[in-house]
Amino acid sequence: MKLLLALDGSTGSGAVVREVASRPWPVNSECCVLTAIDPFFFTKAPLLLAAAKEDTQKTLDDYAENLKATGMRVSTEILLENPRRGIPKAASEWKADLIVMGSHGNGAFVRLLMGSTALAVLRHAGCSVEIVREGQRKSGGMHVLVPTDGSDCAETALRSVAARPWPDGTEVRVICVPEVPVLDGVYPYYPPELVLEAAAANDAHAREAVKKGACILQKAGLNVMQEVLEPRESPVRAILGMADVWNADLIVMGSHGRRGFDRYVMGSVSESIALHAHCSVEVVRVAAKK
Repeated sequence: MKLLLALDGSTGSGAVVREVASRPWPVNSECCVLTAIDPFFFTKAPLLLAAAKEDTQKTLDDYAENLKATGMRVSTEILLENPRRGIPKAASEWKADLIVMGSHGNGAFVRLLMGSTALAVLRHAGCSVEIVREGQRKSGGMHVLVPTDGSDCAETALRSVAARPWPDGTEVRVICVPEVPVLDGVYPYYPPELVLEAAAANDAHAREAVKKGACILQKAGLNVMQEVLEPRESPVRAILGMADVWNADLIVMGSHGRRGFDRYVMGSVSESIALHAHCSVEVVRVAAKK
């Protein structure tokens, strides 16, 4: 597995390194620790750019030393490009499987802000992206929440979780939020029995989705729980609420759902959860063929 850590030298970057170092990864995994320096801000100060590169390299070397204890091969890179464009491009060229970055930062040489760089990377990266938030997670097992709607993208997220090693004692909860029939306007008239039939079908689909998801994870030997949530809230509120109640450490979900660009779509559910969750969030995509 190839992990690209996009860091900015802030305390948020330290959280990213600690999170990656605290988790097991597949055998022969490798990690590239990268910082993007936008040369635009040094156009009239080349000596300052040289100094920034030197300071940045020292910081990256320190991060790399901390990560080598995981057994991964670790390299560093300084990218002279706007981070919004440069990080997805670097990930593509390096054929990364996962970009890991902080939710915010205010370092001297680049900013990773939700709503700017991190959001741009979420939208444009061709591989999976994890946004790390520093919480109160204790050493040991994790609480991993996996929302599913039975779509191909949701299954990809589930199989991604199943394929990886996790700390001993990790628990995974698979959830689904049944869709509520949306009836726009007064006309045409929908008979109550038709609405009830649609609701029953959606509930049955949700139960089948969590059952299938749990089966995928159980075959990997993971400790799995499954739950169909009440269809009273929007998917975003229901998922975030469950994450808070369960004290989730990580939410892992697909980038799109069974309605494609209508339900689980960047800019909608996946993006909203990445923006507003109190815990770390990974949005899973199928990486381009290598």
